[in-house]
Amino acid sequence: MVEIRIHGRGGQGNVLAAYLLATAAFLEGKYSQAFPSFGAERRGAPIAAFVRIESTPILRRSQVTAPRYLILQDHGLLRIAETVTGLVREGAILVNSPDSADTIRSRLGEEGFSIDPSVRIASIPATRLAMELMGRPIPNAPLLSAFLSLTGILSADSLVQALSGRFSGDVLQKNLSLVKAGGSLVEAGLWKETVNA
Repeated sequence: MVEIRIHGRGGQGNVLAAYLLATAAFLEGKYSQAFPSFGAERRGAPIAAFVRIESTPILRRSQVTAPRYLILQDHGLLRIAETVTGLVREGAILVNSPDSADTIRSRLGEEGFSIDPSVRIASIPATRLAMELMGRPIPNAPLLSAFLSLTGILSADSLVQALSGRFSGDVLQKNLSLVKAGGSLVEAGLWKETVNA
């Protein structure tokens, strides 16, 4: 089973990102779950969303406490210890940040957070892309596209189908541009071996 935890802030499309990922998995004939967890319901508050993807029925109903993957829609959340808590050995983190993966790893060390050296880190400037192509700071589409490109667990076409079921017109076209741009910023298949690790 692939377990993913998505961290972001209210208003960034965090919960929608989880639903889109689960829908894309469903469209490929897989079993999936997506659900959020948040405290104060206000824009800017930290939010976590959880996704599970499996080829057989999923019986687990708890929050994802030991994810293989973290997707961080706000790099500022790296200052909160709970953000990286539970990440499995040889897991991976995709961060919405203009900073390099090495800079992010160093920053985690400076904050006193210990992550296994086997954990992979990648980053893309998803908010900047969203502002350029959509005019709004909603980084979920490019992050999901980059995540799928890195892991290969689902096809970009399934994400496009999931978006097409949710949006139409100009909003859909802008999201499709973000999907194309996000996927092109990472090395395809770079984390493929971590899917079955």
